[in-house]
Amino acid sequence: MLNETFQMTAQTMFGLDEILFQEIKDLGAKNVKLNNRAVSFEGDLRMMYKANLCLRTALRVLVPIAEFEVKDEHDLYDKIKNIDWEKYLSVEETLAINCTLSTNIFTHSRYIEQKTKDAIVDKFREKYDKRPSVDIIDPDLRIQLYIKNNVCMVMLNSSGDPLYKRGYRDKTNLAPINEVLAAGLIMLSKWDKKSDFIDPMCGSATLSIEAALMAANIPAGSFRPLFGFEKWSNFDIDLWEEVFDEEMEKVDTSTMPYILAGEISKNVARKAAANIAEANLKKYIHLKDISFHDLLPPEKSLEEANEIKQKEEEQARKDDEEGKSWFKRRKADKGIIIINPPYGERMDKDEDINDFYAQIGDTLKQNWAGYTAWIITSNVEAAKHIRLASKPKLKLFNGSLECRFMRFELYEGSNRK
Repeated sequence: MLNETFQMTAQTMFGLDEILFQEIKDLGAKNVKLNNRAVSFEGDLRMMYKANLCLRTALRVLVPIAEFEVKDEHDLYDKIKNIDWEKYLSVEETLAINCTLSTNIFTHSRYIEQKTKDAIVDKFREKYDKRPSVDIIDPDLRIQLYIKNNVCMVMLNSSGDPLYKRGYRDKTNLAPINEVLAAGLIMLSKWDKKSDFIDPMCGSATLSIEAALMAANIPAGSFRPLFGFEKWSNFDIDLWEEVFDEEMEKVDTSTMPYILAGEISKNVARKAAANIAEANLKKYIHLKDISFHDLLPPEKSLEEANEIKQKEEEQARKDDEEGKSWFKRRKADKGIIIINPPYGERMDKDEDINDFYAQIGDTLKQNWAGYTAWIITSNVEAAKHIRLASKPKLKLFNGSLECRFMRFELYEGSNRK
């Protein structure tokens, strides 16, 4: 079906393309190129399997099979029909088609999906008097069309279901954060996978789970029951098992960081606990059903505290001539806090969203000095009430909501704005 080396495109969410670019380079792919919410690269079947299994910020991995100019629906029908579909599909198998439009030639993606389906099944019917069936839920082959201006690209979806469907999350709260976005937030925070990771409003515990997977080097797709490529005619089960085993051998839980998840709702905390257990991470994620304002940093041993104090005093002496206190300006290196607070849409009418965000700022200042906090929210006005200096403010999307991902360095003696 595919030659030894072929082109692939991994799609991602807005704002995560550079993170995905680096992920793919780290996998060892060739000719890696950054695109809009996507990264193109070259590799073989092994690379395709590895990309689907390991990439944390990819939504799907697509394999282009045709590209052509298109004038109208009749031209599209003819050119789709001319593709050698027997290389990818048989009359006994099922298909599903998804179309994305960025053109003035066509206005309705559903209609283009229908025309594409007609062209494919007509080709089989004319030759065999039989045709493949459509199955939008669990097809054998997922076909992706992307039409930009007058150019149509036809691709096969090697992932199947979107890769954010990791397979470990059975229970969700009202507004769960997407697994791909969660992984992207952690990577954008530049967490070192060694220092503390704090998820104080954990909801379904997606952030905590993704952090633990990263720290242990557990492949993001290792819980998935099935990938799209496993239904392809060229599926090499021996190669796939070899790739899977190689990546699982890299898992290392011997030096896990302290990961703390907090959730004020006991009901939601129970769902988080179920998800953590499903991911086999109960041993590594400390879950507490507690308000963020009552949550405290993990206790440090007396020996460690004295060692830190000694280093601080030594550095302070070196900096005396500068007239500065190193203790107050030292880097916030205890760990990372990532907060996905309510944006205001689902809060009780009696609650004031501005006061809520002000309390977040107070708690960060009082309890979490020495950490770096990141907050994602679509409510930029409410975020102003945190009253702590933030930089940068990265634009991202949580579902359809445009958000800002803001960093707060919580130095000792952090000043309120």
